Amino acid sequence: MPAGPIQPIAEFLNLHAPFAQMSAEDVEYLAKRAKQVFFADGDVICGPEDGVADRLFIVKEGLVRGGEAGGEAAWELAPGECFPVGALIGKRAMRVANRAAADTFCLEIAGEDFFELLKRSPLFHDFCTRRMANLLDDALRNIQAGSASRVAEAGASLDTPCSRLIARSPYSCRFDTPLRDALGIMARERIGSMIVVDEERAPRGILNLYDVLSRVTLPALPLTTQIGEAMNPDVLTIGPQQAGYEAAILMTRHGRDHICVVDEQCRLIGVLSERDLFALQRVGLVSLSRTIARAEDIDELATKGRDIHRLVDRMIAQGASVDQLNKIITELNDAITQRVIELNLADCGEPPAPFVWLSFGSEGRVEQTLKTDQDNGILFIAKKEEKSAIRERLLELAGRINRDLARCGFPLCPGNIMASNPDCCLTLKEWKKRFAKWIEQGTPEHLLYATIFFDFRPLHGDETPVRELREWLAGKVAKNSRFRQQMAVNALRNRPPLGLFSDFRVTGDKHEHPHTLDLKLHGVTPFVDGARLIALANEVGETNTLERLRAAVNKGALRGSDAEAWIKAYQFIQLLRMRNHQRQADLEQPLDNHFDPDQLDELDRRILKEAFRQARKLQNRLRLEYQL
Repeated sequence: MPAGPIQPIAEFLNLHAPFAQMSAEDVEYLAKRAKQVFFADGDVICGPEDGVADRLFIVKEGLVRGGEAGGEAAWELAPGECFPVGALIGKRAMRVANRAAADTFCLEIAGEDFFELLKRSPLFHDFCTRRMANLLDDALRNIQAGSASRVAEAGASLDTPCSRLIARSPYSCRFDTPLRDALGIMARERIGSMIVVDEERAPRGILNLYDVLSRVTLPALPLTTQIGEAMNPDVLTIGPQQAGYEAAILMTRHGRDHICVVDEQCRLIGVLSERDLFALQRVGLVSLSRTIARAEDIDELATKGRDIHRLVDRMIAQGASVDQLNKIITELNDAITQRVIELNLADCGEPPAPFVWLSFGSEGRVEQTLKTDQDNGILFIAKKEEKSAIRERLLELAGRINRDLARCGFPLCPGNIMASNPDCCLTLKEWKKRFAKWIEQGTPEHLLYATIFFDFRPLHGDETPVRELREWLAGKVAKNSRFRQQMAVNALRNRPPLGLFSDFRVTGDKHEHPHTLDLKLHGVTPFVDGARLIALANEVGETNTLERLRAAVNKGALRGSDAEAWIKAYQFIQLLRMRNHQRQADLEQPLDNHFDPDQLDELDRRILKEAFRQARKLQNRLRLEYQL
């Protein structure tokens, strides 16, 4: 620890990110060059009138507020936070003024010392250029450590490439290998599957322990039978650089417990099992999916919601990202929905016409958390003279499906956005007509519907008409600037809850959700609405919020740095929602999106504030682009 007058400064810096993680030499370098300055409440510390930014400030005591053109606070900075980093690095003037919101002490560092520290310290450089990402990384480590204390022995990260998850060299054989030989190897080596390959070592089939029962024992095949006659030809494959969670989703989707890792020439290089992906967790993702797919009735399906809750906690401990968690939860919810549809079709017989079951809202975006209700519809194929009769029969089927989904833990939609509503059971032509009306008229009700319905995705049936509807919608919205402007106005309604003189603007209701933030309405929704509008304006076909932002970057519609900050902010708020739902589930409370920020530690409070600031930056971009 440095001695003398710089010691208190160094001790202060060591309490806050990123300085706490920097080397002692770099902290000492900064402490020696920092000058403590005082600003009275209301003083302007720095602003656009100063010209190109030439100093870094670190809040030591007090509070600093950044202002918007309309006088509303855009952000608040507490002790340990730096400003104006973006203007300094960009060598530009600040866009807004920073004022002391109380009597405030700051550490002031000259611009040349700031840039020298950027060169000296890779960690400081990374923090300044990827501020939101680094803050979130710190928070995720804390969150995962907390979840790991509840879940014994966290396993390998699901971000790990599949090639690094392979535990042993794969066992394979040719089509003409006798069953006796193949089963002998499986027993001797204690492996759960045998891969059947062709002359180029490309996987063509698989025989696992379950297959032995259904394909060998029950049909009473002689052990002299060639394995090619008994194998399951439906073998899953994945590339070596794809992440473990992608393998898990594929296995879940297809109800399989093995997947082959293949190189660019489709040659077998390894086999992953559910045990390899979740060896230390006993997560049972694929087992849970298989149980759902084989459920014989709705009562059995209804018990699976609790298993999904337990799974999420283990996934967080294992290092799964929010994006992965959303996709896995949605994948399992999809599986439940698909099984409910299958069971009802088995009871009711063949449907009167081909139909597609559509999901809307968060399920359509593949962004479901543990709290979700039903938003669904039907797209069916029929001749004009048959429409009414077919619709009537499909509505009856949809009513059964909606009620059964409610029994499985998906509450009926309060707004009746469900397939059993005649307005949500339409032909392709009718869906286009309905969407066109919303786009051309743009009433408040139409804009609300657009935020739900335009995120559609097929869950059952032929996807061809859905792709046609998606392409038609993208072109229709891209050509209608008035409707996009109306969507922008709508996207600005839910402002992030940052207060003027306190960290957060919490609800003042003493009876219902007192002193809380609505993490969905005021946290997640600004990112979802903004990403949807950006995607529609640029004819991006994705429905997932993060994929929409990434696709917009690829099209040149967004800067990569802006998209990365918004993605990280969205992920953090979503993670807080999941943690809140887990806590409520543990306490057997109803799940909601209201959250008391006083539950957060200092780091998490700081990151949540930054996440809300990023939401405001996204909204400010829409405001400028659409001149609002």
